[in-house]
Formats: sequence, structure tokens, C-alpha cells
Amino acid sequence: MDRFSSSIASLSKLWLAILLGLALAGCGGRGGDIAYDPPGFGAPDPLENKLPQLPPVLAPGDVLSIKVYRVDDLSGDQAIDPAGRIKLPLIGTVQAAGKTTDQLGAEIAQGLGARYLQSPDVQVLLKTPMLRTVTVDGSVTQPGLYPLATQTTLIQTIAMARGTTEGANPRRIVVFRTIQGQRMAASFDLETIREGKMADPAIYPDDIVVVDGSSLTATWKLILQSLPIVALFRPFG
Repeated sequence: MDRFSSSIASLSKLWLAILLGLALAGCGGRGGDIAYDPPGFGAPDPLENKLPQLPPVLAPGDVLSIKVYRVDDLSGDQAIDPAGRIKLPLIGTVQAAGKTTDQLGAEIAQGLGARYLQSPDVQVLLKTPMLRTVTVDGSVTQPGLYPLATQTTLIQTIAMARGTTEGANPRRIVVFRTIQGQRMAASFDLETIREGKMADPAIYPDDIVVVDGSSLTATWKLILQSLPIVALFRPFG
């Protein structure tokens, strides 16, 4: 999470941890105050409506369109590699991740102007951003961030995290999402979904999916032990 959106997530880490801890306090079966598959738990708000309009910060996986005016051989599309770099004719490897498109364009122009071109005019555009992600945590085999390239469901999301652990409670999976400006949570019963008795819900970029059970991180366990159990849930913000 080294992109601008990760900075927004880090600001809300503390309250999300507290809310998640309270939401998952009751283990071993259905229960708690988060409704199961409630009506109105649809698509989240568009990301652009809730983030300040700042220049994009580049990251591995981004595809860039680089234009060196009047020098077509030096222009074209480039994908930022996993190390955060691109490789350009004449000037070689350039670090791109962590910079804005304007900063990168200025650095490329400086490199070309130092030895090869007189006053080069360089434009860098973000053509294809890095894939958006979903966070999967709790009692899953491999918690973490997973890219969402296409329409994804809850079962598919759990599968990306290599399934639930031995101590998981598949009857209580909590999904956190922003809808109409409010932080919302809903519970889903994975066993009922697998039996075809409940629809497999769609999972969207920026969702947080947490599987109840015994294989919670030390942070979650500490929160569960130290905080009072109160009914905070349904919409919250």
C-alpha cells in the first residue's frame, strides 16, 4: 500500500481496528449486531468522490504514456516494473515509483537534455493505473491485499487468500465498505452461500473482508481482550 490511497487507509487504521475488533468479538457462530446480507449493501461510492484531487503518485504496475515531442523514437508506453523502474532509450533505467507524472517528466527531460537533446519537451501521462485492491484479514491462510481486475465475489475473494484456516468461523464473515458517504458493515454466512441458500455477494475495490475465528492477529486479539463489547454496528461513520 505505497500509493496515495494507502495514506488515506493509514489515517483510518486505528478506528477500523477498533470497529473490526468489536464486530468480530462473538466467535463460533452467527450473532452480533451486523446484519446478514442487508438490503442496500450495494456498490461503494466512487473513489474520486471521497479523495482530494492530488497529482497521481506512480507505483509498480502503472502503465505510462511517455511523449518526447518531435522525437517519436523516444516516445511510447512503459509499464513500471516491480522494482518501481522504467527503462528508456538513451538514458537507461529511471526510478518512477513514488513520483508524480510531472516529476518523472521533468527528470526524463533533464536526463535527455544533459547529453542528447536541446531543451527537450517531455510529457508523462498515467495511461493505466495499478489495479485496485481488496483487503482480506482474519482467519484466512494468507491475509493481505489482493488485486481486483474483474468482477469478484466473496467466495472468490476468500479463495485468493488461500481459504479459511482450521479455526475459522465461516458462518460469520464481515465486509466493510463506504456507501453514500457512510462506513458500513455487513455479515455473510459462507456455508449458506456455498449451499446455494444465499447469493454470493460482489466484492468491490477498497472493501475490507474479515473472517471470524481463532486465527486472528495479535492486534485483533488484544483489541478483543481490552475493549468492552458494545453494539456499534449497522451504518457507522
